[in-house]
Amino acid sequence: MAQDHDSLTAGQFGAHARAYVESAVHAGGADLDALRRRAAAAAPERALDLGTGGGHVAYALAGAARAVTAVDLSAEMLATVATEAERRGLRNVGTVQASAEKLPFDDAAFDFLASRYSAHHWRDAAAGLRQARRVLRPGAPAIFIDIVSPGPPGLDTRLQAVELLRDVSHVRDYSVAEWRAMLKESGFSVEAVETWRLRMDFDAWTRRIGTPAPLVEAIRLLQQKAGDETRGSFAIEQDGSFLLDAAMFVAV
Repeated sequence: MAQDHDSLTAGQFGAHARAYVESAVHAGGADLDALRRRAAAAAPERALDLGTGGGHVAYALAGAARAVTAVDLSAEMLATVATEAERRGLRNVGTVQASAEKLPFDDAAFDFLASRYSAHHWRDAAAGLRQARRVLRPGAPAIFIDIVSPGPPGLDTRLQAVELLRDVSHVRDYSVAEWRAMLKESGFSVEAVETWRLRMDFDAWTRRIGTPAPLVEAIRLLQQKAGDETRGSFAIEQDGSFLLDAAMFVAV
């Protein structure tokens, strides 16, 4: 039976909600620490975690904000986040099921927004960013963290191909230039961009989302057939583990 993109995405992640709570890649990192520090400095009344996934941004914001709203497409993911927040004693974390493109909040409802490793799943990233701008108070900070495309067409095509094979809800890893353009067009002013490289353990990366065995083999075949430039750029290891580019955009 055919599914729309939102249903496909919710189904993909709902079935693996706990894996994202427990994922080392999602649960830690210098970017999450930086986000926590920025939230502490802002001390927001109402913070929004847009595309919460395993809830790690919401947990990080909970120590700084009076109230945190975690938004996600997946009811199962949100239920897992609510349970984990309760286990951690975070009473100020609430959940709302919605898509990034249709946020059910009033204009200027929040004074801090963060989104981490989510936007590459949005059906329409530009629309999601416009919604993010709409629900933020003027001058309020927004932090967007995501995997980014390395840019050159050959490397970009390889990246999008393995991402889609691994997870059929994948839409696009945007380049830093594409992110800057979308943020500007959505009404944001970019204050800072930080980039780094993130190692993906191949088995954990595919197991976390439940990639079917034939698609895992297709990814391995693409890696094996890759030229020296591609293998070097992604630092592909013998077991298939590799490096991805990531970026954090600090905007108002």
